[in-house]
Amino acid sequence: MHVGYGTGFQHLNDYSDTQFLREEIGNCEMAESLGMDSVWVTEHHFDRYSVSPDPLQFLSYLAGRTKRIKLGSMAIIVPWHDPMRLAEQIVLLDHYSNGRYILGVGRGLARREFEGLRIDQNQARARFDEYTELVLRALETGFMEGGAITQQPRRELRPRPFKSFQGRSFAAAASADSVPVVARLGLGLLVILQKPWDQVRADFELYHKCWRESHGPNVQPPKPFCSGFCFVDESADRAEELARKYLAAGYREALTHYDMFGKHFAATKAYDRYANLSNYLNQIGEDKAVEDYVQLMPWGTPQQVLEKFSKMKDLIDMQGIMPNFNFGGMAHQESVRSLKLFVQECMPELKSWPAATLEEPRELNAA
Repeated sequence: MHVGYGTGFQHLNDYSDTQFLREEIGNCEMAESLGMDSVWVTEHHFDRYSVSPDPLQFLSYLAGRTKRIKLGSMAIIVPWHDPMRLAEQIVLLDHYSNGRYILGVGRGLARREFEGLRIDQNQARARFDEYTELVLRALETGFMEGGAITQQPRRELRPRPFKSFQGRSFAAAASADSVPVVARLGLGLLVILQKPWDQVRADFELYHKCWRESHGPNVQPPKPFCSGFCFVDESADRAEELARKYLAAGYREALTHYDMFGKHFAATKAYDRYANLSNYLNQIGEDKAVEDYVQLMPWGTPQQVLEKFSKMKDLIDMQGIMPNFNFGGMAHQESVRSLKLFVQECMPELKSWPAATLEEPRELNAA
């Protein structure tokens, strides 16, 4: 199974952004020497929940600092980007990294980010659907043209795409209206741990149904990747104490960032699932929501962490994982300690598990 390093660049610490970035960039660079298969980075804007506004820029930097490791985005928020510029940046990164990029996209959720970027969140669904389709087509053909919103005149991408993105393009789809679009576009699923597994299973059932309707029974979708927050310690008691502390802090920050107890989702087009979730969270209260979230994550001794990942593998048969080891204001040395223990005690077992793997991208005609 593929084992990567995921980072949200969540900076809840009480020191400068400069120091924090140096520390977390160091962790990302270290992932290759530790034998990990990939590094994944998110996109967020405007607050300490995540100081990661440009995943493609960071991954381009990392491409120059590494030789082997895959480079993934989880996820680029497509409605926040011009599709032509996004396609150009993706192609550049793929050239810089010699085809090591794994494309991950999403629709976006936080009202403060849409407003700060001056984009109407009511247009998020239409923008995601159209822009993503334009980008994916351009990555295969080398041209972009059309779109009811975009109205892109036909232009060639230069440098031209040189390797296909089919089979290495994924999307974070957490709502019932997103899953059919993702399946139709031929994207694999990025599972961002955040909701009960019975709901995740329902998403997969819908995804596979829609995939068969769009692509037929003989074309299999890419196996998913799964992220989550992970904390490992030799002591079960210490692992539980610190995991609960930092997972709770990180999730409370997420609830604030996304304004999950607010009423705005009900008035926002195509965010019905989040309106329902917001109502549910208001019913159960923040403390219960935090406890449920903590229980989803893989933390504990190495054996306990392996057991949690094994249950996930049984449920969704992922091809890879990209746990996040630095979250909730955790001290840098604590995150590195947890990461290295995971690499030493968990990663060999995880890599031995049978799993589908990313195939080498097909070469395109770059003439």
